[in-house]
Amino acid sequence: MKITENISIYEKLKILTDAAKYDVACTSSGTTRGNDGTGIGNCAQSGICHSFSEDGRCISLLKILFTNECIFDCKYCINRRTNDVRRASFTPHEVCELTMEFYRRNYIEGLFLSSGVIRNPDYTMELLYATLLKLRKEHRFQGYIHVKAIPGASLELVQKVGFLADRMSVNMELPTADGLKKLAPHKTRKNILAPMRLVQNERSVNKYEIQKYRNASRFVPAGQSTQMIVGATGETDYQLLRVSESLYQKFDLKRVFYSAFVRVNDDKDLPAVREEGPPLLREHRLYQADWLLRYYHFEADEILSEENPNFNVLFDPKCNWALKHMEVFPVEVNQASYELLLRVPGLGYRSAQKIVMARRYSSLDFTDLKKMGVAMKRAMYFLTCNGRMLYPTKMEENYIARNLLEGMKVPRGVREMSYRQLSLFDDVRFGGEISEKNICV
Repeated sequence: MKITENISIYEKLKILTDAAKYDVACTSSGTTRGNDGTGIGNCAQSGICHSFSEDGRCISLLKILFTNECIFDCKYCINRRTNDVRRASFTPHEVCELTMEFYRRNYIEGLFLSSGVIRNPDYTMELLYATLLKLRKEHRFQGYIHVKAIPGASLELVQKVGFLADRMSVNMELPTADGLKKLAPHKTRKNILAPMRLVQNERSVNKYEIQKYRNASRFVPAGQSTQMIVGATGETDYQLLRVSESLYQKFDLKRVFYSAFVRVNDDKDLPAVREEGPPLLREHRLYQADWLLRYYHFEADEILSEENPNFNVLFDPKCNWALKHMEVFPVEVNQASYELLLRVPGLGYRSAQKIVMARRYSSLDFTDLKKMGVAMKRAMYFLTCNGRMLYPTKMEENYIARNLLEGMKVPRGVREMSYRQLSLFDDVRFGGEISEKNICV
């Protein structure tokens, strides 16, 4: 380990922003922290972290590691202990100085702070707490802060940090116990899930306290999130999706992020370098399926199964489900329930809400649906308006699939146009199988 000393804050910034680029678990705030008139900044609900607000503004945050020094030796991590990389560490004062100066220049509206593990988890968590306390109390910064909880740190420290942060996350990294043991031997399910459970329980208690006492401090008001690496070990898409579903149900997570595996270290336990690059198609499908879990009332067992454990190459999960359940369609727009409308390809939850509201006053036709933003190129095969389809259509899976494929761009690595399941060894070369019993949650 090469530890760099006596370097400027801007050199540290260059090192530690680059070291943070593999952490994707940052998102819009999902909370409102108003300015009480005594400090600087505020936290707009419209979003943080390279997002866009409703009025079109691009909102970003300062995303850094407190330090890239680490006592752990996770085989997939660029900052692992055995890597010979340039090391640097901020001080709490330096992080505060950067945040305030960047905010005053209108470069950022918030802070995303993660860290390697220096000395031990408790020592690292104390440094993060000292940084946030100084930023909130001394500098009166009232903008958005997303902080990473360090696995293995004292739950008391995690709790203290939670009253200063807007969002907190603990990276799951790998969804199975076997995967953690193989690639991250210093991490355990217990150390990862314990702070998640603490945040969940404290948020429940905090909601009651806020209702009872107006001046009660808010605990992680924007909730918690996590990240999983896709393609580093042999999990199927079905296993990954089931873990995500369990996290949403049991730990009240706001968001699960998926990061396509990038081989940054040379290690025999890591997958070989792929000609096609990182498994980005698989990552994309997981995000699509995750959206169905959170907003479209789907369950993981409806999207995938043990018999078909991986996503389709050509169709998104919702469209693939519709093609496999043709007995449900066509759906009558003027009569179908909101839950059924959500299952129509090309129809989003906002469009479904507009349809339910608009049909109270008049019967809807296809022109009305287009004005509402429905993607008719897909939806027309699954909808009727007043008992009629837009065009005469055979309600057969293969017929509709062929029509949907016309003009579609073929994903990289797919040699022929055919309606089939995404194989474990397709364009992403996922690798072997693992036991279901090892799923973390």
